[in-house]
Amino acid sequence: MEGPTPVSALIHAATMVTAGVFMLARMSPLFELSSSALTFVTFIGATTAFFAATVGLVQNDIKRVIAYSTCSQLGYMFVALGVGAYGPAIFHLFTHAFFKALLFLGAGSVIHAVSDEQDMRRMGGLRKHIPKTYWMMVIGTLALTGFPFTAGYYSKDAIIEAAFVGHNSFALYGWGMTVIAAALTSFYSWRLIFMTFHGKPRASADVMHHIHESPLVMLVPLFVLAAGALFAGIVFEGAFIGEGYGEFWHAAIYTGAENHVLHDMHEISFWIAFLPTICMAVGFVTAYMFYIARPSLAKETAQRNRGLYQFLLNKWYFDELYDFLFVRPAQWLGRFLWKTGDGRVIDGLGPDGVSARVIDVTGRVVRLQSGYLYHYAFAMLIGVAALVTWMMLGGAN
Repeated sequence: MEGPTPVSALIHAATMVTAGVFMLARMSPLFELSSSALTFVTFIGATTAFFAATVGLVQNDIKRVIAYSTCSQLGYMFVALGVGAYGPAIFHLFTHAFFKALLFLGAGSVIHAVSDEQDMRRMGGLRKHIPKTYWMMVIGTLALTGFPFTAGYYSKDAIIEAAFVGHNSFALYGWGMTVIAAALTSFYSWRLIFMTFHGKPRASADVMHHIHESPLVMLVPLFVLAAGALFAGIVFEGAFIGEGYGEFWHAAIYTGAENHVLHDMHEISFWIAFLPTICMAVGFVTAYMFYIARPSLAKETAQRNRGLYQFLLNKWYFDELYDFLFVRPAQWLGRFLWKTGDGRVIDGLGPDGVSARVIDVTGRVVRLQSGYLYHYAFAMLIGVAALVTWMMLGGAN
């Protein structure tokens, strides 16, 4: 998150972060042979979608909100892979690249406008100052939350429907988590819009004085991505998950003979299909109540639920848990191997030990070389006496 927003847009939205989804889809011939592997993928994906969405609810850095949103959307993609809906997974990967890159670059435009500030608590009231950026961010938010007929509506809803008709033991869990995450996604996405662009300005007078719309070199990519966020879903739905599925994919992904998810997902009831849209609306209304209708409600809720707020703000304490389980034991092991293994055993018995013993021996030998003539004469007499004694004893025998 320390890099510039174009880097974030490329990594988070379109390439590195999503490469695992592409890999698992390409490995579909192997995964179709193991229901246990698919079940595990479903569980991890659903848990990730819910976990990252809850963390995104309370983040204050504009880029971090979008980054945790990416993590949550990755969970959606893995749920689709886990239930055997490889086409919808890649479809969401494809549409996600448009609206998430749009949001990241839009966030960059906002940061540029407010003198490199990223904390949404120091923004507000920017809608009239940077209207083009505002509307581009709104389009990205509509697509992310699954507003009808936007790109996210087609791809994300397809994943939720696929999870509902999935057959592994965690498919229903995946459906429930993704539905809940849809409501949470709508809430934190509109929270970002409302905190950044609506309400009273919370930035300093100097920052507000210098706010200006971004130049065309920054806005043109937003316009292009906005077109994709609006129309990529309706244009490509047939090829990715519809009637043109076979002709589009050919052998790129493999669906087993017993895998009927793509067929079954088109047979679900209207209310199941409409549920994600209801969740989107609930999230929007809740965010509006918290940040527009009654702005003090968010702070009051956080104070009343201090433990839960801190739990989410600290990302479920995963960093602390990771530090306790992996970092500290690794540091202890490294220190033990350094001090005891390397210092005492290897160096102590090896080079340092040998050199120390040589120094001890030579130190004692050096004492024999006193430099006094009478010492050497005395040593010679002792030698002659010893030699004569040995010869006499030998002659007697």
